Amino acid sequence: MARMKFLCDAERCIECNGCVTACKNTNEVPWGVNRRRVVTIDDGLPGERSISVACMHCSDAPCMAVCPVDCFYKSADGVVLHDKDLCIGCGYCFYACPFGAPQFPQDGGFGLRGKMDKCTFCAGGPEPDGSEAEFRKYGENRLAQGKLPSCAEMCSTKALLGGDGDVIADIYRTRVLVRGKGSDVWGWGTAYGKPEKQAAPGGKS
Repeated sequence: MARMKFLCDAERCIECNGCVTACKNTNEVPWGVNRRRVVTIDDGLPGERSISVACMHCSDAPCMAVCPVDCFYKSADGVVLHDKDLCIGCGYCFYACPFGAPQFPQDGGFGLRGKMDKCTFCAGGPEPDGSEAEFRKYGENRLAQGKLPSCAEMCSTKALLGGDGDVIADIYRTRVLVRGKGSDVWGWGTAYGKPEKQAAPGGKS
């Protein structure tokens, strides 16, 4: 059985926010809720990197461990989902999640912010697959249609990968081997090719 995972390749992400737009458009995410966001580290400095962040569908999800009403559950594919009918909006999951994935539609104290919302890996929720009730609460169930999450499919540089964790690991492993390491990973040589070695004055190389 596949274990669905996300991986964002920071060497490829160009901070276009196409993944964010695709998620909001596909799932009609409410205003003020961002199931996915792009985070830039060292913005404007040498070595700047961007990464697309959402629920990572952890194998040992801390949100599931702290929820007092057990609204979280895991699908057969390893996708961490939740039941909005059980959620009481207490915010425990928000504090437990290291990725800041749980989102709330309103401001104010926890308990008044409404039902928690987060990335579903485009796998819907507990309602029947493809139903209007499922779409209204959780967005489109693309996995039931045999598709990948819209954010990963929309990524123009294929920085964001989504799908079977083993397949994604193989793809990333191949990329790393091809790239090399250190100064060979990125820069002028990667973009334009490495210059041929010039002979030193006096004929010595």
